[in-house]
Amino acid sequence: MSSFVVRSVRADEWRAAKALRLAALRDPVAHLAFLETYEEAVGRPDSFWQERVKQAAEGAAGAQQIIAEGPDGEWVGGLVVLVEEPGTTDWTGAAVERRQGHVVGVFMLPEHRGCGLTDVLFDAALEWAWEAAGVERVRLIVHQDNVRAQRFYRRVGFVPSGVTMPLGEGSDGSESEMELEFVVERESHP
Repeated sequence: MSSFVVRSVRADEWRAAKALRLAALRDPVAHLAFLETYEEAVGRPDSFWQERVKQAAEGAAGAQQIIAEGPDGEWVGGLVVLVEEPGTTDWTGAAVERRQGHVVGVFMLPEHRGCGLTDVLFDAALEWAWEAAGVERVRLIVHQDNVRAQRFYRRVGFVPSGVTMPLGEGSDGSESEMELEFVVERESHP
């Protein structure tokens, strides 16, 4: 793991960001982890990927995409931290009540899972959120059935907030699947 570099992306690296996202959307649990499908993503024009990466590249204030890069230059994992501002709405349409970070798009290639690299990604993400973005709380949303991810998020300090969000309705009008909010608060510094 020591030969990997964890860093923010640069705006000109949209092709690598696109490739990593497409790999994530082909993962067997992608249907539990992402709202977007492979078919939707692969059909997007280059301009979409260029803008997406530019908005979360090194030096951006409202978001940061952080990746793990192997010694050969291959991106093996990544995530994005978005800054949510009070008075706006999140992806579910719910009101954002406080300035906070929101971790999305977490992915690690299967052959690099379990070696501690995802922990390093989360350390970098939280450092950016606390220091560069100045937030006091970071959240993420995880599918109720994604037990492996929930276990990892707890291990790196996130806890369930008690907030749940329906993903849609079943054929009988009942809520069929739920997303759970996990949060971590910045530790107080005297």
